[in-house]
Amino acid sequence: MPSPVRGHVVSVPVGPEAVRRAREAVAGRFGEVGVAPGSAFADAVLLVVSELVVNVLRHAPRSRVADVGMTVGAGHLVVSVADAEPCLPDLEPGATGSGLQLVAEYNGDVSAEPAVDHDGKVVLVRFRMPS
Repeated sequence: MPSPVRGHVVSVPVGPEAVRRAREAVAGRFGEVGVAPGSAFADAVLLVVSELVVNVLRHAPRSRVADVGMTVGAGHLVVSVADAEPCLPDLEPGATGSGLQLVAEYNGDVSAEPAVDHDGKVVLVRFRMPS
């Protein structure tokens, strides 16, 4: 029987504290989604959260909040960050920061799509959960 899907979303005000708040919110849910706090995997997830929120700060001037989500199910952890900027990012190899390049080490992938409930986009990072 597949494990149930569990998800969490927190809205982080865009500003000087956004990265710290997003990291704290995600780290605070690690126990609930089966990520070992302090592990290399946890560090990779937090680095990706930092990169995605920094990208909102740099490239999404219309955004007042970033909706940071974490969902786990079927052996994968998905981190998502939604903002109010409709322009999709360039995700070609070499165009992403070191945090997103780290995703490949966990057999993961990065994608972006238009948001379904507002003008904007969602960047999704899928990791395979370590065994």
